[in-house]
Amino acid sequence: MQDLGHSAEEIASLFAIPSLPTDVRSFGNGHINDTFLIRTPERDYVLQRISPQAFPHPEHIMENMALVTSHLRSAIASRGGDPYRESLCVVPLKTGETYYKDKDHHVWRMTVCIPGVKSLDLPESPAIFLESGRAFGMFARDLDGFPAASLHETIAHFHDTPRRLDALRNAVRSDACNRKAQSEDLIALYLDRACHAGDLVNQLNAGTLPLRVTHNDTKLNNVLLDEKTGHAVCVIDLDTVMPGLVAYDFGDAIRFGANTAAEDEADKSKIHFSLPMFQAFAEGYLYECSNMLTENEIDSLPLGAWMMTYECGMRFLTDYLSGDTYFHTAYPAHNLVRAWNQITLLMDMEPYMPQMQNVVRLAAKKGRST
Repeated sequence: MQDLGHSAEEIASLFAIPSLPTDVRSFGNGHINDTFLIRTPERDYVLQRISPQAFPHPEHIMENMALVTSHLRSAIASRGGDPYRESLCVVPLKTGETYYKDKDHHVWRMTVCIPGVKSLDLPESPAIFLESGRAFGMFARDLDGFPAASLHETIAHFHDTPRRLDALRNAVRSDACNRKAQSEDLIALYLDRACHAGDLVNQLNAGTLPLRVTHNDTKLNNVLLDEKTGHAVCVIDLDTVMPGLVAYDFGDAIRFGANTAAEDEADKSKIHFSLPMFQAFAEGYLYECSNMLTENEIDSLPLGAWMMTYECGMRFLTDYLSGDTYFHTAYPAHNLVRAWNQITLLMDMEPYMPQMQNVVRLAAKKGRST
């Protein structure tokens, strides 16, 4: 890391910042990209080296990011907000490009560091989760009208749930690591729900749900909150911004934030679906963006929560059966535990689906009246 830090200081000087860095240090707790805080007398910046393992076409990420952030700043300014606090701002190279590719073909980018903010890994209360909902609702609203199909798909078929189901079935058939025997009951729980795997994709293909710009990693720690007020300021980590459904973003936030336990909790008795947390996020999200959503989109949000939980669990189980080749694991059964965690959450969620539908309809009605 020392060598990388030295490289980071040299690379930072290639970007169009007003003076040379006075300090360079590792920053944040992300596990994908290498991230550094660049201090200068005028302001701070964030420098990142994009992981080539996670993103084989980082230039596509930067093209998406430049287009989306430019659109966001215009939308934020038009509603009287602060476009350089409420959106990430890409700092170009001195030569004008939006990223630098080093001799090892690693791509580096720089953004302005937003002062006076914090991020949290877990929602400590419904009020905080409501702010997360507001942040992603504003993100969706401000990108309404952006031609989503013009963006690169940075991870191909990311939320193609039928394709994820096919991958699970293939992993079960091949049983490459002889792990099927200890997973039979779990496999059955996922395959028993296979008839619903295409419920969102089919609506997209039929045109009843519109393609939107989606974030695709809507965890709480990708929202910056004002240190003093606790209010949502900005959505960060735009690496997976691409075309998708609002149900994906809404659902993934619920999968993570409305679970009463961490997603690798092994004690099933601790894993429950929290309707109050669901309601908090839904109210924050729909307060901001209900006016731009269709009725079909609003009705799809609870299904999004179900689908993202189901899909993520399948991915954990597929990776376990395949020998843990994708997700980082801390112990041999880690992905198995995660897969049990997600199906336990899903089974606890399922009886609440009618109430979840009522919550989103009421929240949308309230949002449209303000």
